Amino acid sequence: MRRTLALLVFLLVLSTALGQTVIRYTHFQPGRPDQPKQAAALAFQRYVEAESGGSLKVELFPASQLGDAAEVLEGLQLGTIQIGVVHDGPISGFFRPIELFSIPYLFANQAEAYSVFDGPFGEMFRDRMIADSGLRMLAIADNGIRHFTNSVRPIVTPADMQGMKIRVQPSPIYEALVNSLGASPSAIAWTELPSALQQRVVDGQENGVTNILAASLYQYQRYVTLDGHVYSVHLYLTGDSFWNGLTPEQQEIVTNGINIAKEIHRAMTTAQDESAEEILSGLGMEVTVLNQGQVEAFRELAQPAVLEYIRTVVPQDMIDALFAAIDDFRGN
Repeated sequence: MRRTLALLVFLLVLSTALGQTVIRYTHFQPGRPDQPKQAAALAFQRYVEAESGGSLKVELFPASQLGDAAEVLEGLQLGTIQIGVVHDGPISGFFRPIELFSIPYLFANQAEAYSVFDGPFGEMFRDRMIADSGLRMLAIADNGIRHFTNSVRPIVTPADMQGMKIRVQPSPIYEALVNSLGASPSAIAWTELPSALQQRVVDGQENGVTNILAASLYQYQRYVTLDGHVYSVHLYLTGDSFWNGLTPEQQEIVTNGINIAKEIHRAMTTAQDESAEEILSGLGMEVTVLNQGQVEAFRELAQPAVLEYIRTVVPQDMIDALFAAIDDFRGN
C-alpha cells in the first residue's frame, strides 16, 4: 500500500504540473460493463472528460485496485484518491451515522428510499459527514436489497430461523438483527463466505441479489426468503479538500456526471432486485416471497433490537429526522 500511495502522490503532482486534473475513481465490483458500478463509472468518465474539454481526466480502478475500503476512505481524506464508491459497512469506521441505513425493514420500496436519500435528510446527512470526517457524499446508490438464504429449510416466519447459524458482515447491527430473529450470527469476511457456505460452517447468510450472483452463492444455498430486511447502499464519495480545489464549473461537471452514474447504478441494481424471484429460481433456488403481514412479524422483532444499538452510536436528532422523512413521503 505504501508503494501505491507514493505512486498516486507522484502522479498527482505530475498531473497538476501539466495543468490537468486527474480524477482517480475506484470501486470494488469487477471491471465489466454488466456490473452496476463499472457501467456507472464508464458513463461518468465519458461525460466528465467530454464536458471539461480535457481539463478533467478520469482514471478508473475497479475491483479493489487501489486497496480495500478502509484504504480507499483514507485515500479520499488525503486526496490521493478523488472518487470512491464504497458500501455502507466500512464507512461506519469513519462516520457512524451511516448505520442508520441498516435499520431493518426501514423502507417499503425504492421510491421511498430514494425520496429520503435525495431529499432534505440526505442534504443534512451530507453536511454532517463533511463536518465529522472530511468526506463529501456526492450521491447514494444501491448495494441491493438484502434477503436471507440458507441450506436448511424455507423461512416464512421468524420461528423458522430458530437454530440456524447465519453469516453476517462484522457489524453489531447485523448481529443484533439475526439474534432478534432467533438465529445465531457468525461474522465472516466476504472473501471467506463461499467456502464457509460450501463447508457448512454456517447454514445461511444475507445479501442482495447482486452479491448473491457475483459470488455464486446460489451454488451452496437452496432456499431464499425475499424479506428485504435492509436497503443496503453504496456512497459516491470524494474528499472535501479535493472538492474545494475544483473550480465552480468543474464542480458542476462532476456533480452532473455523478448524477448520471447514480441513475445507471440504481437502475441496474433495481432491475435485479425487482426480478429477484425469477433470477434466483432460474438458478435452482426455492424462493419464498413474503407478504406485508409476514414482513411485519420480522419487523416487530428486529427493528426495536437494532434501534436499541443505534441509539448508542447515532445522535437522536438524526434518527428522528430519518423517520420523519419516511413519514413525510408516506403522508403520515
